[in-house]
Amino acid sequence: MPVTGIDHINIIADDLDETAQFYAQLLGLGIAPNPQAAAGFDGRWLLDGRGHPIIHLMARHPDRHAGRIYGAAVGSIDHIALACDDFVAMQKHCAAIGVEHRVNDRKYADLRQIFVTDPNGVSLELNFAPD
Repeated sequence: MPVTGIDHINIIADDLDETAQFYAQLLGLGIAPNPQAAAGFDGRWLLDGRGHPIIHLMARHPDRHAGRIYGAAVGSIDHIALACDDFVAMQKHCAAIGVEHRVNDRKYADLRQIFVTDPNGVSLELNFAPD
């Protein structure tokens, strides 16, 4: 049974609303309540243009998440890379909404990248293939 792609990522958020708004504003994702959140846990789904929940947010819970390291030290996961369209528009958008970002124009390929960090210290690599 081959893997056909990544279904979603899950991010533990200190502030669900701030984190959801960050992704909605930066990437244009929709926000929905997580209908599958376990009793006693709060969460949000961030939806792509097809309505698919590609990012799951879960509020930090002291019992479930005790002993885990968050923020700048993210353990074995270094960053999340997302395929995006329209590099110039995204760069202008980051500046317009005040999101710090770093551009990387790769020397060995046509790929252009914008790096940002979410409110929880999760690093995002936004990849733009040539137009």
